Amino acid sequence: RERTMKTPIVFLLCISVFPGFSQGRVVGEDETGFAECNVFFPGQVPPEGFTEPFHVKICQQYNKEPRFATLYSTKDKIPLYSAFKYTKPAQNEEESWLVEPQIDDPENDLHEMVHEADVIGTVASLGANQALTSDYVGSGYERGLLNPSLLNEEDFQMATYTLTNAVPLSPSLSKSWHRDIGRVVEQALVPHCSKKDHLYLLAGAIPSSVRVKSKVSVPESLWLAACCDAPEGWSLGLVKKMNDENSLADLTVGELEKQLLAGVHLFKGSCGEDNQSQEKTEAILQAVSQIRTGEQVETSDNQEAKDSGLVRKVAGIIATPFIKLLELLIYVFVELVKFVFYFLWLVIKRVGGAVLDGVYSLWNGVVSYLKAISMVLISIPYDVGRVIVNIFLGFVEIVQDVASLTYRILSIPVGFVLHLAAFPYHSICAIPSVLKDMATGIGGTFSLVIDATAALLHGFYYLAGHIVKRFVPKGSSDD
Repeated sequence: RERTMKTPIVFLLCISVFPGFSQGRVVGEDETGFAECNVFFPGQVPPEGFTEPFHVKICQQYNKEPRFATLYSTKDKIPLYSAFKYTKPAQNEEESWLVEPQIDDPENDLHEMVHEADVIGTVASLGANQALTSDYVGSGYERGLLNPSLLNEEDFQMATYTLTNAVPLSPSLSKSWHRDIGRVVEQALVPHCSKKDHLYLLAGAIPSSVRVKSKVSVPESLWLAACCDAPEGWSLGLVKKMNDENSLADLTVGELEKQLLAGVHLFKGSCGEDNQSQEKTEAILQAVSQIRTGEQVETSDNQEAKDSGLVRKVAGIIATPFIKLLELLIYVFVELVKFVFYFLWLVIKRVGGAVLDGVYSLWNGVVSYLKAISMVLISIPYDVGRVIVNIFLGFVEIVQDVASLTYRILSIPVGFVLHLAAFPYHSICAIPSVLKDMATGIGGTFSLVIDATAALLHGFYYLAGHIVKRFVPKGSSDD
């Protein structure tokens, strides 16, 4: 924080052109097609030179209407600039912080800024690419708006309270930032732009290595750019140093661009910087000088008041312990009231929960009882029908068994009679076959006897012939 307070804050007032932005969509430098937010840039051309992959263009929408455009750094978790147009400020200012869902979850169907509490648990990786309210709690820094709400009408004013339009600032610096922007725009810029709807504003921040809770970058400097492109174009840059919150130093747009990233061009054609009227420029610078002089006089008067009010300071120091004691008593009383209300709420919650549980259990019992009765009533016709069917099937089985038994009883004598009646037929028919077999057997016996006798005689003949040949001498061939 000490390091931040020693770093200068830069305000650049200059006309800027910025093509339309899309909700949380990372795009290339040459991409166009974000027509919804083109109106916030003169010539509909955005600043050039912001080409890092973690630079996200956002068309900040509220109530389905574009309100202003932002280039957001998902690495530093702060906006690099917000582009907007001066409108008649609203009388009432209501602070209600919003977030941009598509920076963390491009696939969700939310197409405009929403309240952070409404999307917790529904947006994937919420806080991965942007700062959340919890990042500022207890850090000693406030959520300082680049596009200040005090320069916007009601709907536009509500839209400025988005964390994609906020950077960490000390309370005094945040107050000084909004005070100086309001005075410079309303007293030095608006009166010298004949067409108020042609006054374009571009406010930005340069990140530093200092981080809030090791996540959100504390700006090294802040800058504001303004441009009036009709009928006589002019642009102006202002620098505000952080170590002297009441100082203002003017500079050209080109000089300011050198303090930003290399190759950055904030405005198309530098918003007529080369051809702007010298008289117009001097008039604007004179108005800025009057604002600066008024602040210095006011500071001097404050110092004199401090010197002359030494006695009152001493009295204040003496009264401080009593004031602190009173604050402590008020705090204790408030906490006691909160505790009582919390206790009553806890009792009501417990009793109500017990009653609801009893009613729920009673309801479940009644439903279960009615369900059981319904099932019994429905099952009665089914059971009666099943009994009738079973009785009929049993009667059929009895008839079938009687018929089967009768058949078996009757089949015994019938079969015996049939076999007895068939016996003569089978006996008589078998006589020819038996006689035939007997004749065949007798004929075969006689044939066998004859064959045996012949074979015996043939053997005797052969033996006798052999003996004769053996013992009787052979005669002559004639014999």
